[in-house]
Amino acid sequence: MRTQRHAEACHLVQAAGDQRHAHVGAEAQAILACHGKYLTDRPSAAITLEGHADERGTREYNLGLGERRGNAVSSALQGNGGSASQLNVVSYGEERPTCSDSSEDCWGKNRRVEIVYTAK
Repeated sequence: MRTQRHAEACHLVQAAGDQRHAHVGAEAQAILACHGKYLTDRPSAAITLEGHADERGTREYNLGLGERRGNAVSSALQGNGGSASQLNVVSYGEERPTCSDSSEDCWGKNRRVEIVYTAK
């Protein structure tokens, strides 16, 4: 059951230079620090990290890439005080785009990790 979607975290993990990379950008560090503190202060809180990719690549590749992006955010959250037991990573690959145009701008929007609080 989804209890809250954090819109500000919608594009935390972006590809650096092309669609094959998964890393947490500098601008996301402050957001992740805030989420990490929330998790530290509320041990019963839980998050699902939903990894996404753009339409390029095979379905299997994009599912793996979404998972790597989710794991990158998970590692950053754990580095900011979150516990692995509070975090769940799922990948949707290219299956749930936020933008359907075939352009670099649109592909960039689809390369993301969404943070969904499943328990507060």
